Amino acid sequence: MTDVVDGTELGPVGQEIVFENERVRVWHIRLEPGERQPLHRHDHPYLVVAVQGAKNVVQTIDGTRIDADEPTGGVVYRDPGAVHMLTNVGDTTYLARLVELK
Repeated sequence: MTDVVDGTELGPVGQEIVFENERVRVWHIRLEPGERQPLHRHDHPYLVVAVQGAKNVVQTIDGTRIDADEPTGGVVYRDPGAVHMLTNVGDTTYLARLVELK
């Protein structure tokens, strides 16, 4: 079943699930410069671990734009509920692991 918010079909949190058990789900995320993830929703609290950092922008479903520079090795925690998309606006490839806490 595909999630839809305000008539917009939502995509997955990342490109590939690299690990999952009853407590966590780990996504692989890779964005080339100028590339963006589709609009998606986070149903679980999560950590983002920047394996290779980049200059990113988060745009929420209501149009809010948030600069999200993510340095290599950086880790951030975020609460669930966000519906947004992520765009790599820098000139380096962004690689991350997103760890959902179930």
